[in-house]
Amino acid sequence: MLRGYPFGEADKVVVLLSPNHGKVRAVAKGVRKTKSRFGGRLEPFTHVDVLLYEGRNLDTITQVTVVEAFSHLRLELDRVLAAGTMVEAIDAVAQEEAGSHRQFLLLQRGLRALEAGPVHPDLVAAFLLKLAAVVGVAPALEACAECGSTEDLARFSLASGGVVCRSCSHDRGVKLRDGLTAHLAALAEADLSELPPANDLSRDAIGITRRFVEFHLERRLESLSLLDG
Repeated sequence: MLRGYPFGEADKVVVLLSPNHGKVRAVAKGVRKTKSRFGGRLEPFTHVDVLLYEGRNLDTITQVTVVEAFSHLRLELDRVLAAGTMVEAIDAVAQEEAGSHRQFLLLQRGLRALEAGPVHPDLVAAFLLKLAAVVGVAPALEACAECGSTEDLARFSLASGGVVCRSCSHDRGVKLRDGLTAHLAALAEADLSELPPANDLSRDAIGITRRFVEFHLERRLESLSLLDG
């Protein structure tokens, strides 16, 4: 489940990510009552199996089974905020009635990494880089996004879509610290459960990744703002 919002006096509309049907909105009737039969099963970050009754405008949830509760990640604020960023980003790119299998698996891997332990300093950056690749806007990290050169990759251009060489940048874009391009490339390739050791480039990595993703989403990631704070 991605999120939910009140609907009427006791109901709630929940927004789900289905691997086969994309983003799905459905009504959970009576879920806001104290004695709701759904209990706490319809909460964000929860992997659920639901049975839906097809309605004219919105489907109705008739049965819910928890597949993975991810209960441990809810115990620490940093993990909750990281999970919130992942869910918010997925929610922004997922489409209704469109297959989202890769997005679903990526979110599942991200939540499992958070469930396993403390937040790795590069986890959110790695997740966002992988999400950019899934939706087809992966940044160029190993060659100039303008000319393809692999030499003198000194800046990062949001508009060009990645690193640019000194000749193409014309001193525009974000100046990169030594080693940051290689660090970002390593994060984009690494498994979320086996990220490279954190180093002093981690803060720069999430900063540039956040700006890149927000540029392409054309919206701020509010959960990430809280995580930075």
